[in-house]
Amino acid sequence: MKFLFVNPVIVKALFFILENKKCYPSQLKTIFQSPLSSFQRALAVLEKGGIIISRSEGTTIIYEFNTRYPFLNKLESFLEKAYEALPEEIKEKYYELKIRKRPRRQAKPF
Repeated sequence: MKFLFVNPVIVKALFFILENKKCYPSQLKTIFQSPLSSFQRALAVLEKGGIIISRSEGTTIIYEFNTRYPFLNKLESFLEKAYEALPEEIKEKYYELKIRKRPRRQAKPF
């Protein structure tokens, strides 16, 4: 993917938002085991370009695609095709979150 985009951190953030619809910088830091500042810079660049927007959820800043971005459909289709080319191990390890589908049983120990 390095030949498509100059910054691999931006590619990681875009793929993550494509698959999970939203993200926050410390979440990306934890998943990719990279410095928080690199993800903060990458998300700021994407926001400045109008590709993503940020909103607050409590004390956390959440980033998601900007639905008003004029080329969003084309960008998403391009990213989907590039994402399909990734190996399954990479997809499962980094981009496909294991989200709990059912609530925890009451009084279940952690």
